[in-house]
Amino acid sequence: MLRVMKLYRTLLVFLAIVLVPALGFGTSKYVVLEFEGAIGPVSDRYISNGIDKAEDIGADFILLKLDTPGGLMESMRKIVKKIMASEIPVNGYVYPVGARAASAGAFIMLSTHVAAMSPGTNMGAAHPVAMGEKQPDSVMMGKLENDAVAFIISIAEARGRNAEWAERAVRESISSSANESLELGLIDYVASSPEELLEMLDGHEVEMEEGEIVLETAEAEE
Repeated sequence: MLRVMKLYRTLLVFLAIVLVPALGFGTSKYVVLEFEGAIGPVSDRYISNGIDKAEDIGADFILLKLDTPGGLMESMRKIVKKIMASEIPVNGYVYPVGARAASAGAFIMLSTHVAAMSPGTNMGAAHPVAMGEKQPDSVMMGKLENDAVAFIISIAEARGRNAEWAERAVRESISSSANESLELGLIDYVASSPEELLEMLDGHEVEMEEGEIVLETAEAEE
């Protein structure tokens, strides 16, 4: 009986050694979403479905690489709502060098749980632009502008970012470089590469709806 118990304990130890690496115990998992181009229904579906997938597979966080000149306000609003309601942190990253988060892209970046930019990128110029052949009159444009201002301020305040800059980005179409954005309190990091960003993110505290979590990204696996 004693021999059987020893063999049983040995088997349990063996299974633990084999299964722990297989289960990825102690290693964070993340999903990368990359979007380049104009914001529209396609990008809305891509980002929304990506967030759903990341939540379904139990990922710890999302890395959203963004390079956009802007696009449809309605699609942008859907993306922002999805990010704000995400069960896991969405880390926005304007990347690579030369990329931008302009117009609708600025709203999206401000809504991410953690925001970062690569050197040589910019964000802003968020004044609404009328689409289509029929242009709205000045009264309607004023309404669109005020609506956009209220929305971007609410996003900035929710994420603890610079609401004054956010308003000016809409009303005056101002734009800022990566380093300026960091100094102005619009983003959290300036990182030259995704690898460098993951190192910077390690230990970052993120406020989620259910409470504060600490990102473990140094050895995270995609």
